[in-house]
Amino acid sequence: MDESLKKAIFKAVETEPFAQKLGMRLVALDRGYSRVEMDYRPESMNNIYGRAHGGAIYSLIDEAFETSCQTHGTVAVALNVNVSYTAAPEPGSRLIAEAREITLSKKIAHYDISVTDEAGRLLATAKTIAFRTGKPIPFHTPDS
Repeated sequence: MDESLKKAIFKAVETEPFAQKLGMRLVALDRGYSRVEMDYRPESMNNIYGRAHGGAIYSLIDEAFETSCQTHGTVAVALNVNVSYTAAPEPGSRLIAEAREITLSKKIAHYDISVTDEAGRLLATAKTIAFRTGKPIPFHTPDS
């Protein structure tokens, strides 16, 4: 993938307020692929039952989805995200979301996303659909 685009997406995540609030880190990026990590912090990510809030895991999925969709250099937005939760993470574990592009057309793209812990235990899966607007990414200037 284009190196200037890759750098722009990494920088956007580093400065994105929501990603920073949850401690999300973009660690790998390629055309149609993204890997985002986050440490599960019970003191700020638990639900009323003392387990990981589904919204925290969903947010990690959405960040991997968001970044993998932008690797073609145009704005893509979510049309549908279908999440299945399979296990709860242990306190302090590192959560890893990997998004992989499955299909791509001019207007639509499909992605499979998995969330695991650092031991490889599956915590959630997602099937997602993105709408590709065709508009250039506003925070990227080619060759920047």
